[in-house]
Amino acid sequence: MTSSPGPQLPELYRLFGSDEPLPEHEFVAPEAVPEPYRRLLVHPYHMTVTVEDYYGGPVNVHVLDRRKEGDTYSRKILLTTVTGRVVQFGVVRIHLDYCTETVRQAIVEEKTPLGRVLIQNDVLRRIEPTAFFRIVPDALLTGWFGLKSPTPTYGRLGIIHCDFRPAIDLLEILAPIAE
Repeated sequence: MTSSPGPQLPELYRLFGSDEPLPEHEFVAPEAVPEPYRRLLVHPYHMTVTVEDYYGGPVNVHVLDRRKEGDTYSRKILLTTVTGRVVQFGVVRIHLDYCTETVRQAIVEEKTPLGRVLIQNDVLRRIEPTAFFRIVPDALLTGWFGLKSPTPTYGRLGIIHCDFRPAIDLLEILAPIAE
């Protein structure tokens, strides 16, 4: 499923603080990701659209932290439903020089989920998942997800190619789903 090595989990997870321990995790093959996580993660589509479809409505982005170094903008985010339920944690590292001025402005404005920004601006894009993993949330994720205790969940790493260039590294971890 991968054609490039892609971003690394420790690097993106710790991007906003080296004191954050890496949660217990194991990489898994795409076919080993159980449902409903498989249909939410194992695809070449934006997570914004996928979680909106799954939860039946729009999601909002809440930026927990951000960093800008030269033409690279990174942010740590939560996606929430309109009721405030956290459905995803994420970290993205965006090469702004690969984006138009309009897209750059919308991204750093931090009001709209990244996938929606790219879609609304008709950016030619290809989402390339590079790895899937099972993860046991650490204290931070457990708190953000509103869990009473750590509940295993799944996530993915990937690259979003914009106009044929690897513009965005991403880490996406879904809140545990009870079905």
